[in-house]
Amino acid sequence: MNHGGRDLTVSNLDKLMYRAAGFTKADVISYYASIAPVMLPHLAGRAITMVRFPDGVDGESFFEKRCPGHRPGWMPTVHVGRSTDSRSYSACVFEEPAALVWAANLAALELHPPLARADTPDMPTQVVFDLDPGKPADIVDCVSVAHDLRAVLDAAGLVGFVKTSGSKGLHIAVPLNPPAETGVDHDTTREFALAVGQVLAQRRSDVVVDMDRAQRRGKVFVDWSQNARHKTTVCVYSLRGRDRPTVSTPLLWEELDELKESGGADAFAFEPTAVLARVEEVGDVHAPIQVLEQTLPGRR
Repeated sequence: MNHGGRDLTVSNLDKLMYRAAGFTKADVISYYASIAPVMLPHLAGRAITMVRFPDGVDGESFFEKRCPGHRPGWMPTVHVGRSTDSRSYSACVFEEPAALVWAANLAALELHPPLARADTPDMPTQVVFDLDPGKPADIVDCVSVAHDLRAVLDAAGLVGFVKTSGSKGLHIAVPLNPPAETGVDHDTTREFALAVGQVLAQRRSDVVVDMDRAQRRGKVFVDWSQNARHKTTVCVYSLRGRDRPTVSTPLLWEELDELKESGGADAFAFEPTAVLARVEEVGDVHAPIQVLEQTLPGRR
C-alpha cells in the first residue's frame, strides 16, 4: 500500500488483534492512519518504544525499544544512552503518518514516548501523574483524586491536562516546554511529582504514594516514579493491549464528572470509532501540551 507517498508492505490484515471485539490488524492500521494528524505531534522528535502483540492481545507481548533492523530506509532513528554503554541503542523516531502505519503492521498496538525529546534527553518537557487504582477501586475513584490534584496544581500556578490511560486509570500531564537555559532535569520533575502526591496522601486516606503494592488495595496510587529518565508513558491516542481496543483518550476536565455520572467506569473506555469522532468534533484538546511553557515552583 502507499501512504503519504511511502510504499509500505502490509500483511495478515484479517488477523484478529482483539478477538473479543472482532478487531483486526486492518482495523488497527486504519485507526492509526486516521489518527496520525493529531497523534504525531505527541510522538515526533522522541525515541519511541513500541509494545508489540504479534498474536493479538490474547498472545504474548514485548517491549521493543530498539528500532528494528528491517525498518524502512526513510525511518529516522536516534541514539539512546552513552555510546560507551553496551545498553545503548537506536530507537525509532516517528515523524510522518507512514511511520504509524508501519508500526501498526508490526502489531505495535501501544506506542510509548519518553518525557524528553531526543535532542535534549535530560530535559523533560512535562511532568506526568499516573493515577493507578488498586482493586476494588477503579477509574471512578480516580476522578475526585484528579480534581484535588488539579487544585494543587492551580495553587502552584500550573495547568494540567487529563486523559484516560486507556486501561484502568487517569494520567495528568503538566507541560513545561522550557527554553534550554531554564530547563529542569528528571530528578527535579520526579521530586515535584512525589511532593504533590504526598500532599494528596496527607489530605486523603484513599491516596498512596508508597511503591509497595500491598499498600494500594482499594486506594489510588499516585505514581510519581513515571518521571524517571528511563520511563515512558503511553501516548495520547495510543491503543492499549487490553481485551478490547480501548484508547488513551484526552479529556476536558469538566468531562470527568459527566462521564462518572453517565456510565461509571465503562464510560471512560473509549474505542477508536468514538475517539475519531471526538477529534472530528473538537480537535486535539491536548495540543497545547506541545507549546505551553510553564515553570515549576521554586524555579522562577
